[in-house]
Amino acid sequence: MDIFLAIVSGILLLVGFVGALLPVLPGPPLSWLGILLLHFTVYAEFSTRFLIISAITMVVITVLDLYIPVWGTKKFGGSKAGVYGSTVGLLLGLFFFPPFGVIIGPFLGAFVGEMLFNSRELKTALKSATGSFIGFLLGSGMKLAFCGAMTFFWINAVFFKH
Repeated sequence: MDIFLAIVSGILLLVGFVGALLPVLPGPPLSWLGILLLHFTVYAEFSTRFLIISAITMVVITVLDLYIPVWGTKKFGGSKAGVYGSTVGLLLGLFFFPPFGVIIGPFLGAFVGEMLFNSRELKTALKSATGSFIGFLLGSGMKLAFCGAMTFFWINAVFFKH
C-alpha cells in the first residue's frame, strides 16, 4: 500500500507541475496533496509544522494567482477583457503551439481581448497585454516554485531518506 500511495503522490506532483501552467488544473493544491499522501507512507514523516506552513503557503499562492494577472492588467491600463483574453490565449497557445504557446498565448489573448471588446487603440491594448503577460509570468513562477519545492521534498523523502 505504501508503494501505491507513493506512486499516486508522485503522479499528483507531476500533474501539479502541469497545473502550475494551466489555469484549468490547481497545481499547488495537487502538489500539496501529493506531499500529504506521502506523509502517510513509510517513506516520509513530515512534521505537523511543515504540513501546516506548506498548506498556508499553498493557499496564499493559489489566491494570489487569481489576483496577480488582474492586477498586472489593471496596473498597465487593461480591463477584464484583457484578463479573459489572456486565459483563452493560454489555452489556445498550449494546444496549438506547444510549448511556446504557453508564453506567447496569454500576451496575444490579452491583446485580442482588449482590441475586440474594448475598442481600444493599439498602444493601449499592447500595454494591457504586457501587464497581463507579466501577471501570468509572476503567478506561474510562484506556482512553479511551490510545485518544485514540494517535488524536492518528495524526492528527498522517497530516494534519500532510506
